[in-house]
Amino acid sequence: MSIVYLIIIGAAAGFLATRFMKVETGVLQTIGIGILGALIGGLALRFLLAVLGAFAGLVGAVLGAMLLLYIWKSFAGR
Repeated sequence: MSIVYLIIIGAAAGFLATRFMKVETGVLQTIGIGILGALIGGLALRFLLAVLGAFAGLVGAVLGAMLLLYIWKSFAGR
């Protein structure tokens, strides 16, 4: 089932990409472009999300530490 799904999605993605880029290709080339584009795009998106996720974790950790320092300074001074 996943192979058929990959071919259908690849054909649709390849069709849209070739139309947006105004490139004329055959059916097999269009499907191949779509499948390879899905692999490349999926890997790039996963990498981007991993990097942004790590950065978001760092920002969250810094904000949490700043909040903790604010609370500590507020109660330690009394």
